[in-house]
Amino acid sequence: MTHLLDVNALIALVWPTHMHHARAVEWLKGKKIAVCPITELGFIRVSTSTGFGATMADARHALADFLKDLAPVFIPADARALDGVAATNSKTTTDFYLANLATAHGVKLATFDAGIKHAAVVHID
Repeated sequence: MTHLLDVNALIALVWPTHMHHARAVEWLKGKKIAVCPITELGFIRVSTSTGFGATMADARHALADFLKDLAPVFIPADARALDGVAATNSKTTTDFYLANLATAHGVKLATFDAGIKHAAVVHID
């Protein structure tokens, strides 16, 4: 089974200083992973935010290295916003979009967010 990485999982895997890095690396063993434009953009957005503090160049370089080294499957963001299960509220629209995208491509969405309640979600322990 292939797992589409949620933004939080991608961040944890890429940045060794992330609090969940070790958990993410352990979870990753033996798994096939995927990314999509939304998870890549989310990675760059969060990594370069004031709270995280990476430069744009550092974030792009770290993501490029991750993509080169782990060679995840690339899933295009080719589903419409209205496809699949409706989000439960405005704060979950992207979560549900990613889960619906995963479903459409026959994969699961891997996340640290235990609050996402969708059949396509796998919570990283």
